[in-house]
Amino acid sequence: MNRIKLVSMLEQFFIEDVGDGDLSANSLFPAHAKGEMQIISKFSGVFCGEDVITTGFHVMNPSIEVTCLVEDGERITDKQVLAIAKGPVRSLLSAERVVLNCIQRMSAIATKTAELTARLSATKTRVCDTRKTAPGLRMLDKYAVRAGGGFNHRNGLYDAVMLKDNHLAYAGSITNAVQLVRSRLGHTVKIEVEIESLAQLQEAVEANVDIIMFDNRTPEQIMDWLPLEPPHIITEASGMITEDTIVSYGKTGIDYISVGALTHSVIAADISATIQLTTQED
Repeated sequence: MNRIKLVSMLEQFFIEDVGDGDLSANSLFPAHAKGEMQIISKFSGVFCGEDVITTGFHVMNPSIEVTCLVEDGERITDKQVLAIAKGPVRSLLSAERVVLNCIQRMSAIATKTAELTARLSATKTRVCDTRKTAPGLRMLDKYAVRAGGGFNHRNGLYDAVMLKDNHLAYAGSITNAVQLVRSRLGHTVKIEVEIESLAQLQEAVEANVDIIMFDNRTPEQIMDWLPLEPPHIITEASGMITEDTIVSYGKTGIDYISVGALTHSVIAADISATIQLTTQED
């Protein structure tokens, strides 16, 4: 994870939440009161967010000492202590909600990814994410997918070409769209094309694209069409894929399955924090 970006993100999160100061903590606790905060899991799954915990508390107050007891991608259980932070009580409480919000979401994404990856363990197919992430949280969302054993699709519109129906409609055909893109971009940029018909598949193969996405196709259709695609072109399936159907898609021999639900509708994992005063000075 890019720590420079992480620090910048957390600073903005704290500006949003703390603003000019934590009225609750600053009104109740003396400035020199010290405490120990434990971050505790209240679910069983996959943990993600070690960097957020250590960096988050340090951004709030560099004097806070943080010890993470688990690593990203590690299986955790209910009531397990994940991390301990020691320092000024005011700072600990001010940082708590932002840190928890992030790691709850990240751990949920990692857990969901691990579950789908496990379902495909008997196949060669890899699970990957999409751009359906929460605005402002893409780096954390995609990192969590990797922590859960999944893979990342393109990070944004800037690092790969994906030609969808609107692009193809404007260009007039897959062939025209690919030729135009190739004439304007460097050789290191990969080109992916979404296809929905056998004719589109054949045209994409003839255009020698890098990746072909089978969009909203059934496992039966994919299995019938895959033999028409040369081995050097990467294959991907997307749409109409759920926990119940993902194994049938994996059995087709597809290279990747992209799942927007990994990030767009994840339910936050249950993680809480408790604090105990260690010293209090008037």
